[in-house]
Amino acid sequence: MKKWVLSNKTYFFGALLGAFAGFLYYTYVGCINGTCLITSNPYRSTLYGALVAAILFGVFKREEKKSPKKL
Repeated sequence: MKKWVLSNKTYFFGALLGAFAGFLYYTYVGCINGTCLITSNPYRSTLYGALVAAILFGVFKREEKKSPKKL
């Protein structure tokens, strides 16, 4: 489990940063009348920010090079 978490730390960091950005977006921009689907609710805006940022940060994840097997 620890190895999996360490190998996906880019996704976790992106999700954490995105959740923070999503909450800030809700707080300072948000939706005044409540008709906006994502920004009218702090939970949705935070989760949406976390999801989008995790996907974007995943683009920058480095792939591990595998050495060829010796016969």
